[in-house]
Amino acid sequence: MAISHLLSPLPSLTFFQTKNLTLTLTGRSSSSLPLNSNPHFPKPSPARERAASTLVLRSKGDDSVDASDRLISAVCYFYPFFDGIQYGKFIITQYQPFQILIQPLFPAIKAFKSFPFNGFLIFITFYFVVVRNQNFSRYVRFNTMQAIVLDVLLIFPDLLERSFNPRDGFGLDVVMSLDSTVFLFLLVSLIYGFSACLFGLVPRLPIVADAADRQVL
Repeated sequence: MAISHLLSPLPSLTFFQTKNLTLTLTGRSSSSLPLNSNPHFPKPSPARERAASTLVLRSKGDDSVDASDRLISAVCYFYPFFDGIQYGKFIITQYQPFQILIQPLFPAIKAFKSFPFNGFLIFITFYFVVVRNQNFSRYVRFNTMQAIVLDVLLIFPDLLERSFNPRDGFGLDVVMSLDSTVFLFLLVSLIYGFSACLFGLVPRLPIVADAADRQVL
């Protein structure tokens, strides 16, 4: 009985075409499914259109950075690193990989440190000739200002080191840790800022980027 039930013929399918195409199933059970021959798809919302256009504009803005602007912005990040290279005296002397990494920069660092006012002169040049000069793009002025702010922040570890100048013991360990942390932050900022600018991206350093934004009009 069960086998004959399974082998029984399937319900017949009958199609009727009307103004709105209707599919009728006849057999043991029947149902009608209205199918619209001219489906109406909703238009994308204005918010989605604006979001899509924003993404396009951002991608075009990144691609429009000139090669000269990228190079100038990338070179600016050497300024705070050269000015704070003394904070790496403990790491560089103890770990050879850092010596190998810094060795190609020794001639430039020596030239930078050859005159005690080089740092101040570069600061004045960067700020008044580049940052305040509307002839440069905002991309160049922002990265230059970010390098300046990073260099200005070196005043705080310098003041701490001059105020507390321990010769040995726990105080010396604290100074070594502080100097090494500052040096590593400068090194990471140099690598990050330099590489990002070469690719036309906008590097944003923590704390530093917000201060640079306020200074660049």
